[in-house]
This record gives sequence, C-alpha cells and structure tokens, in this order.
Amino acid sequence: MNLEAQHYRDHFEVKSKLVDPFAREINYLRLSVTDRCDFRCLYCMSENMQFLPKKDLLTLEELDYMCSTFIKLGVKKLRVTGGEPLVRRDIMKFFERISRHLQTDLLEELTLTTNGSQLRRFSNDLYKMGVRRVNVSLDTLNEEKFNKITRWGRLSQVLDGIQAAQDAGLRVKINTVALKNFNENELFSITDWCSSKNLDLTFIEVMPMGELEQEDRKSQYWSLKDLRNKLEENYSLYDLEENTGGPARYVKVKETQQTIGFITPLTHNFCESCNRVRVTCTGDLFMCLGQENNANLRDTIRKYPKNPERLESAIRSAIDNKPKGHDFDYSRTDIKGQMSRHMSHTGG
Repeated sequence: MNLEAQHYRDHFEVKSKLVDPFAREINYLRLSVTDRCDFRCLYCMSENMQFLPKKDLLTLEELDYMCSTFIKLGVKKLRVTGGEPLVRRDIMKFFERISRHLQTDLLEELTLTTNGSQLRRFSNDLYKMGVRRVNVSLDTLNEEKFNKITRWGRLSQVLDGIQAAQDAGLRVKINTVALKNFNENELFSITDWCSSKNLDLTFIEVMPMGELEQEDRKSQYWSLKDLRNKLEENYSLYDLEENTGGPARYVKVKETQQTIGFITPLTHNFCESCNRVRVTCTGDLFMCLGQENNANLRDTIRKYPKNPERLESAIRSAIDNKPKGHDFDYSRTDIKGQMSRHMSHTGG
C-alpha cells in the first residue's frame, strides 16, 4: 500500500459491519450500472424492451458515493453487472474511481459480469483498474443457436472478447444457463471447450424473472440435478469445499482437473449462507433476488447529498428487513416466486 492509499484509508471512517436478522454478515454487493444491453437474450428480457429514462439512473458519481458507503459498512466484494455494464457511457471512469478502495485493501475484489461483446475494447483497462476476474454469460457454442437466444449478438465477437480478456491477464469464468431443449446436447462440448481454453465454468438454473413474450419459464427449466447426473455419464465428479463468496457449489472433474460450479436457486437454494444484496441502476436495494421488497436509496442520496449518515441509516434499515430466503419453485403447474422485474433491471 503506497502512502497516498494509506492516507486515504486512515481518513476513511469504517463503521460497524452489516448483519441481517439471521446473523448473516453482508459483505458482497452486486451493482447494476445500467438496464441497457446490446443483446436481447430470450430468458432475460423482451425484444422490445422499454428501458428506464436516463434521469432515473444513478449518475457515476452517485454510484461511487453509494458503493463507497457500502464499503465503509463492511462490503469486501463488489460485482458490477447490468444489463451489459460495459455499454454504459464512461463506465471506465466509475471503475477508475472505485478502484481506490482496492489500493487501500478496504475492498478485496472488484469483478464484472458481462456478455463479452465489449471485452476486446475494455479488457486492458479493466486489468489496470484492479479487476482480476470476469464472468462471461455464454449459453451455446453454436452460432445459429447463439443468434437465436441473444437475438442481436454475434458469437465471434464474444469469443474474441474472451480471448482478449485472457490476453490482458483476466481470469475468465463462463456462466451457462441450463435451458431445456436448447443446450442440453452441448453439455459435454461446452465442458470440454472450457477445459481446453483454461476457462472456469458455472452452470445456472433459469430463474423466474420478468414476463417474456414468446418463452415459457417452465418449459425452459432444466434442473441442475439432472444436468449433473448427465455430466457424470462422461466424467467423475467430486464435491469441493471451495467458496468464492457467491452462491455456487463446486465440483472437481477428475478427468480434466477443471472446476465446475452449480448455481441452483430452485433445486437447492443457497439462502442459508446468503451474504449479498443487489442494487439496481436506479438505486433500488433488493435484499433478496427472489423477493420484491426493496429500499430506494436514490431518493436518500439526492435528498441528502451531503449527509452520509442518512444513507448509512437507510442501508442499515434495509438490511434489517432482509428475508430468510426466496420462494422460487417450478414444482407446481404455476411457477411460484415469479418476479415481475426483468433480470436486466436487477442485475445479472
């Protein structure tokens, strides 16, 4: 730590940590910086999305102020999400500002979830600003199917972005949503491709977030229990105790020695160890991804711009109302726990 960083740390007043009613310490913030995206993935948003007015979004300065307050209250890991975060204008200015907390060690990790389309453009800058890991959402290696599921995306651009990220020194993890009748037959090819490219891999169950125009959530749902059973037809898997601070459970593949994660909000939820909250680009703090209750921090930020105690109090009050868990359930004819908001609004 250099002298400037030490001076900043010495004058950055760290407060008591955030602890919810179930004695879970909240030290992980997932922040959506925009609801906009250059893709229109079928399970994420409608093709003709009505995006939020720009005046409703937190400015980059407001995002910095809010995140710095969370860090003051004990947040150690910050993941930037969207929409597609890298399409937000001047987003590198936000990364540059927030990276000062890495230099003081008050923030332990700054990460990013992206669709990969802009990684060729931004990977070197991200690395310079302290980002060391990125998650790339990629559900198929078939160009025709990729075009279908993203509507507007180009697979070649994403693959090139992944290579650019690796060349810049970023560790890349592929996030693959398990979709019935879509990528079931690519299970082994995706796994082998990640192994050959030295990419981490996590499979995710589709979540009931937002109404869709043409797709039925229940028809998309592929249980990761079934996926794992299928995977074990070709590989020997053994469970790991590894924990990266997120909701994934990990296995090691004996044959390839790669690590694969499973995020299972439905078949085996991760609520008992939940250490995270989400803030949307409009400043709505969601204490649980699968619940609608939230606290609007934007109003507090704009009404009391020079009164950080007000924002700290609003955050603590929200954490005091963090629920024990979500209610996602596909076991019934009607999906239980369906959220009205799209994932692009809450943040991936």
